[in-house]
Amino acid sequence: MKKLALTFTFILALSPIAFSQISDLEKSALLDLYKSTKGTTWNTNWDLTKDVATWNGITVENNTVTEINLSMNNLTGPIPATIGNLKSLRHLNLGFNKISGTIPAELATITSLETIQLFMNQLEGQIPAAIGNLKNLKELVLFNNFINGNLPESIYDIKTLEILQLSSNNLSGIISPSIKNLKNLKTLSLFDNNMNGMLPAQIGSLSNLTELSLANNAFEGAIPIEFNQLSKLDTLLLFNNKFTGKINPSIQNLPNLLNFEFHNLNEIEASTRVANPITQVVLVTQ
Repeated sequence: MKKLALTFTFILALSPIAFSQISDLEKSALLDLYKSTKGTTWNTNWDLTKDVATWNGITVENNTVTEINLSMNNLTGPIPATIGNLKSLRHLNLGFNKISGTIPAELATITSLETIQLFMNQLEGQIPAAIGNLKNLKELVLFNNFINGNLPESIYDIKTLEILQLSSNNLSGIISPSIKNLKNLKTLSLFDNNMNGMLPAQIGSLSNLTELSLANNAFEGAIPIEFNQLSKLDTLLLFNNKFTGKINPSIQNLPNLLNFEFHNLNEIEASTRVANPITQVVLVTQ
């Protein structure tokens, strides 16, 4: 009898772990996303009568939502502000959908986020000014949207950032010398925007950079000689800007450079070894 009582007590102790659900606040945030993006028309929708952990694209760990991956799922409509209630979210992938509206400022309050992938949508407005609060963020992938405005100054505070892909938007303004803070950056892709000004020499201090894609903008002046310090660089795309002068041969002859294209304002010099100038990486799954 004593053994049976101990077994029963053990089962009772485990049951909250085995059968407990995510909080009502988190479940409500997911339901808001479902309704806001027309969940009934998704390619794969959710059975709202079943446990959240069974919903397509949702990962639950320790009774909290840690990942949303709904890429290529025909989401149509805005991201609701209540997404900010998912305080344990690490990965958000809503790429290749028809998401409209702006990136909610509340997204920048989820400090656990490591990846944000909202590429190939119809997002407008600016990148949230407080994006720099995301101190664990490694990937910010927003290419092929209609995002405008300058890069927020706080973006240069995300020292964990490895991939920054913002190409094919309507971004304007300069690249700040504060870019030097992003020591872990491997990919900086800003091509096909409306950005301008001179390129900061501080880009040359990004020793882990493998891709630098700045083509199809209005950058001007000379290419900083400091770029010759980017020994890991394999892709350097600078064409269709307003650069002047020649590029230093020490940059053109970097040891790992495979994809290179540059020409100045007057097209006096053109050098190309480009295999494929469109180098966006489509990140669909984690």
